[in-house]
Amino acid sequence: MSIHPGTAAKRKATDSPAPANPAKVRRRSPTRVNPALYLFPLPAVAVVAFFLVMPTLQAFQYAITDWNGFSAAFNYVGLDNFIRAFTKDSLFTNALTNNLKFVLLVVIAQTVFSLVLALLLTKNSRGSILLRALFFFPTILSSVSVAFIWKFIYDPNFGLANSVLRTVGVDGGAYLGNDAQALYWVAVTQVWFHSGQMMVVYIAGLQAIPKELYEAAEMDGANKWQQFKSITWPFVAPATSIVVAYTTVQSFKAFDLILGIAGNPPKSSLDILSTRIYSTFANSEFGYAAAQSIIFMAMIALVTWLQRRLLRLTPKGD
Repeated sequence: MSIHPGTAAKRKATDSPAPANPAKVRRRSPTRVNPALYLFPLPAVAVVAFFLVMPTLQAFQYAITDWNGFSAAFNYVGLDNFIRAFTKDSLFTNALTNNLKFVLLVVIAQTVFSLVLALLLTKNSRGSILLRALFFFPTILSSVSVAFIWKFIYDPNFGLANSVLRTVGVDGGAYLGNDAQALYWVAVTQVWFHSGQMMVVYIAGLQAIPKELYEAAEMDGANKWQQFKSITWPFVAPATSIVVAYTTVQSFKAFDLILGIAGNPPKSSLDILSTRIYSTFANSEFGYAAAQSIIFMAMIALVTWLQRRLLRLTPKGD
């Protein structure tokens, strides 16, 4: 039995679903985010708030009190703790001076040394990879282990340094026993400890530089120094920014290295801010120690900001 074409068309139109009203169709925006996704960061936000934000806010609260850390009662003293730190506490100003000197030494030496190592070991040859592993090895050691190793090296009577020097007829010094030089020897230890780690950062930056740039520079007759100044240094500026910032924070927080080498409490020539704050807490002056901690935090932020501005490590527009 044949079906009339018109009848088939009507039946098909009846069977197919009715088209929706275009005015009522809501198209989902491709940039719209499912609200449920906002719940995923909540655990991390809670952890940061509980372990970082709340203690920081409490430090600001305790910094304006004379709380001893044990008593339920305390008095608000305003800014007296901050004024005392800068005007009446010679131990704190001595630690601040030592720390700034230590940071300056370590940042300059460690940045230069790690960059030189990275330039020498950029190629992925077997010898370079072996030397990279060798220079990186101290980084995996604990700070206390490094402190005791170098404490033995610096020992004036039985230490490795003086034993080697005596074999060539040179009389070594007292190293850590010399108050005028002790901080410099600890800075040497800090540079040895972390240069391999910073070398890896620089190697990653150097290997990302396109080889074509060096080829073009050689065709133009540029020597090695001109290539470094015009190509290498601008391209490793982000890596330098990381190295300088990390080294600065690391040098301010060389607490365990100082205590391992110099003992607790360290003598005044090796006292830095972190060890001074620890001693203040140990003396049950929690309010004053909190004020010192805030000064310490502000000092790290200020020095890091000044370094980035002076060295112009941040590209324009960032």
